[in-house]
Amino acid sequence: MKTNLLITAAALVFILPSCNSADRKTASNDAGTNQETNVTKTENSMTTTTSKKTIYLTRADFLQKVANFEKNPDQWVYLGDKPCIIDFYADWCGPCKMIAPILEELANEYDGEIYIYKVDTEAEQQLAAEFGIRSIPSLLFCPMGEAPQMAQGALPKDAFKQAIEEVLLKKS
Repeated sequence: MKTNLLITAAALVFILPSCNSADRKTASNDAGTNQETNVTKTENSMTTTTSKKTIYLTRADFLQKVANFEKNPDQWVYLGDKPCIIDFYADWCGPCKMIAPILEELANEYDGEIYIYKVDTEAEQQLAAEFGIRSIPSLLFCPMGEAPQMAQGALPKDAFKQAIEEVLLKKS
């Protein structure tokens, strides 16, 4: 089953769009402000609330919450208490904007089971370079007790769900 997932992810890398530094357009701040909007209707009014489950990381946060590769340069030691997905993105990247709401939905669906982190490659250029990020979106899947797996490009929601279920949560 893992082989099928990896083959599917590899195929999607070539099929689905991704951005690289040559694709850079005018920056737009949409990807950094994705929020789920809930509208509650009452008898005489409507209340709109927003919630955001994705977690934005700086390099310092990454070293503290995900992996301190400075302390352990020769091996991957995941520091989290739940598996995670790390989205390396940029505000100007079209495919990044496409998957941002999907990741927010998944963060809500799998709340309490996984973390979904976001790293702005423009703001965190050193961290992006340390992970060899040359194309965005790049997604790092970090299961518990195993080496992380990187995927590139915009994945559809069902591919994310399959990876979460099979790679991160080991449900299949």
